[in-house]
Amino acid sequence: MFLGRTILIATKHEKEKVIAPILEKELGVKCVVSSNFDTDELGTFSGEVERELDPLETARLKCLKALATTDYDLAIASEGSFGPHPTMFFSHADDEILLVVDKLNELEIVVRFLTTETNFNGMEVTSKKELLDFAKATQFPSHGLILKRAKDNLQDMKKGITDWESLQQHFLYLTEKYKTAYVETDMRAMYNPYRMNFIEKVAEKLAAKMKSECPTCNTPGFAITSVVEGLPCELCGAPTRSIKSYIYSCEKCDFSKIENFPDGKTKENPMHCDACNP
Repeated sequence: MFLGRTILIATKHEKEKVIAPILEKELGVKCVVSSNFDTDELGTFSGEVERELDPLETARLKCLKALATTDYDLAIASEGSFGPHPTMFFSHADDEILLVVDKLNELEIVVRFLTTETNFNGMEVTSKKELLDFAKATQFPSHGLILKRAKDNLQDMKKGITDWESLQQHFLYLTEKYKTAYVETDMRAMYNPYRMNFIEKVAEKLAAKMKSECPTCNTPGFAITSVVEGLPCELCGAPTRSIKSYIYSCEKCDFSKIENFPDGKTKENPMHCDACNP
């Protein structure tokens, strides 16, 4: 379905550097970058434009807006979200979505993964030492930083800082003018190798999903859509919260199949049993 086609990558932050090689190798497509659509119109991490839609809807709109400026019918977009991890409350997380929109075949394929491998952070700084400590902790200068007057004040903001001289000069300017400054990580992919590396991993997952076809209708994107817990405890036989089955589904023809004991285990260790180890 994809062999020989052109896929439009909707980005202005150089994500094609990690996405294109994977898709071209795995799917036999030709990747091009959208130059007529500014993805920042739908939201920026630094706050100039608030994201009004949820991440999936934003990625979808990126694809559709990029396609509207061309004659192509196949597009891919990425959307990242950053904040506290949903279960590891003291850790920050990168929640990354990659979406393919195929208008020719009326098909969407999406993957979504979460990682704690991120330097996402920000803080108010009033001294040079605080600034330099923050910079070192967030992998500067290989990872870019942003300086502005305050967390929610974009006045005199400078983005994409990647050298010590520029960082200290703008910090001095802000503190002389406002007595304080706010420093945060620049989460745009081209300034954040942590994020770029994760997008590459998610792109590999997407390529694998695009190559997975439904056994009934051969539509790409046949993948795990839900899991069933209840792997029995090997000691008492009670169902545990460990995964017992994967459910694969086709979004086109609604065919589904169940894969039991996907990890090769038919019983769970009692240490993971709520009855044996409450």
